[in-house]
Amino acid sequence: MVSFEEIEEVFKKLEGKLTPEEFRSKVETKFTEMNGLCDSKTAAMLVASEFGMNETVKIKDMTADKGNIVFIAKVTSVGDIKEFSRDNDTTGRVVNLNLADDTGSIRAALWDEACDLVKIGDIKMGQTLKVKGYVKQGQRGIEINVGKGGGIEHIEKEVNVNIKPHKINEIKAGMNGLNVLGKVLDLGKLRTFSRKDGTAGKVANITIGDDTGKIRVTLWDAKAENPGVKLGEIVEVMNAYARENSFSNSTELQLGSGGGIAKSSADVNYNEPLTPIADIGINAAYSVAGHVSGIDDIREFDRPDGTKSKVSNIYISDDTGRIKVALWAEHADLINELDIGSEIRIVDAFAKSGRNEEVELSAGARTSIQIIRK
Repeated sequence: MVSFEEIEEVFKKLEGKLTPEEFRSKVETKFTEMNGLCDSKTAAMLVASEFGMNETVKIKDMTADKGNIVFIAKVTSVGDIKEFSRDNDTTGRVVNLNLADDTGSIRAALWDEACDLVKIGDIKMGQTLKVKGYVKQGQRGIEINVGKGGGIEHIEKEVNVNIKPHKINEIKAGMNGLNVLGKVLDLGKLRTFSRKDGTAGKVANITIGDDTGKIRVTLWDAKAENPGVKLGEIVEVMNAYARENSFSNSTELQLGSGGGIAKSSADVNYNEPLTPIADIGINAAYSVAGHVSGIDDIREFDRPDGTKSKVSNIYISDDTGRIKVALWAEHADLINELDIGSEIRIVDAFAKSGRNEEVELSAGARTSIQIIRK
């Protein structure tokens, strides 16, 4: 039973459209429909939103006491749809969007029918929407709820978003809410894995770069399966968070359910920095260019999991020195296309200490190799 005291503040905004008893009854019904995914006050807000909107505001002017509002904003990210079962055996749906205008950004929760607009692909990143919903105080700040009485309308209007992109060299592990512009330098392969609950997950990595550096972006599930971007395109990564990769000792971006990636018309330049062989250290990734000065045969071996793989070694030289490069798995077949003197560029090979403590490079799944001249 919902107490009227808990929802009285919301009721006052309805301006006599319902009696207190009618309002409480509708709130109790809504609370039951949400199956515990919201508190009684949020249920009251959703009910109130079904009785018309009363204000048009900019995002910076939104406060929890505004009640029903109308605003225009650009979609900066679209989350994953989550389904839940209600006690009456019906299925509910909810999805979170991030929306922004020239004054700020806000999260919006779309429930049930409103959520279906995402399911059918009618709401995508970069679109401009006119949103009718109920503003409330959430755990992460002010947010919007769009339920049965709310609404989403597409409009032909360009919204200038006041979100300053981060340069890649500014990104540090632990940062979140990041927006980054970059050129797509590499599209990794889709991989599947098993979660602890036994369900299958999907993950893929792309690499983007700007005039300050490059960074790896991890995509999960639906975004991994269809990132919607191509090699060489300029993209905007929105609402990402950064973490440290303990294997490569580098900072990476992660795109969770609230993040997104889309094509951009921005102008972004990237030039791969090449390291002279003599300056290569250990325990870091390097990009080098030189000519092939040695080629070994392919060697096959068994992995610990019983599968087979292969490796071959080449040596490359530049004006400063010579280094051994181990080519793993599919890279190993590259020796069939190379001769002594071939010019080659190797991007993102990991440097480590080899035999006799000599530095060598390891070209694995994260490495791309280009033959400049055979």
